[in-house]
Amino acid sequence: MTDPATSAESAIADTELQEAIDRVRAQVAALHAELTRYGLVVWTGGNISGRVPGADLFVIKPSGVDYDDLAPENMILCTLDGTVVAGSPGSDRSPSSDTAAHAYVYRNMPEVGGVVHTHSPYAVAWAARGEAIPCVITAMADEFGGEIPVGPFAVIGDDSIGRGIVETLRGHRSRAVLMKNHGPFTIGKDARDAVKAAVMTEDVARTVHLSRQLGEPTPIAPEAVDSLFNRYQNVYGQDPTGSLN
Repeated sequence: MTDPATSAESAIADTELQEAIDRVRAQVAALHAELTRYGLVVWTGGNISGRVPGADLFVIKPSGVDYDDLAPENMILCTLDGTVVAGSPGSDRSPSSDTAAHAYVYRNMPEVGGVVHTHSPYAVAWAARGEAIPCVITAMADEFGGEIPVGPFAVIGDDSIGRGIVETLRGHRSRAVLMKNHGPFTIGKDARDAVKAAVMTEDVARTVHLSRQLGEPTPIAPEAVDSLFNRYQNVYGQDPTGSLN
């Protein structure tokens, strides 16, 4: 005979999980508009995913769907091995081609709650050169705690890109990596935090590029970078929560 108390607890847990999934679906769907708003993607390129708090699940956009057609109900729910959860809304569609990369990041970086990939032009230009963006402006020190590093070249299709992201960013203060000959991937505490990092990546990629047209930029002293990063992550704003690391 089933214990009524156990059944009630199970029902509450199931309801809470569904509510968490629904919140992440809505957030991830809405955030894709920020990628087009800030000119970080063209056509159907790029993607955002968000981890479902308290569960080994994440939500990611479907592959090749126009941004105007993205909605909570067609976001795709996946397990942390990248498998689509059968029978869930959107499961009749193929997930983003970068799903395996996102899944690898979530499995290996439990502190990460959001992953974003864009094709933003200035950041991609740095990636095409295989060159890290040096920390020469305070906005970089604030957001990234130093340079934005370059990750290894990897092709789409398996978790190779994810492995490169983790290898490059694990233990690094940067929330962004420029995957060589490909483009930027960013991480965050949640999907919104990762989108912010993507917006800032393109902004500093453009600014540092422009500064190099005038001459060699002046690097910021490491101790100043540390001070700026600590202030921005732990003091700035209404509810600072610290860095990922």
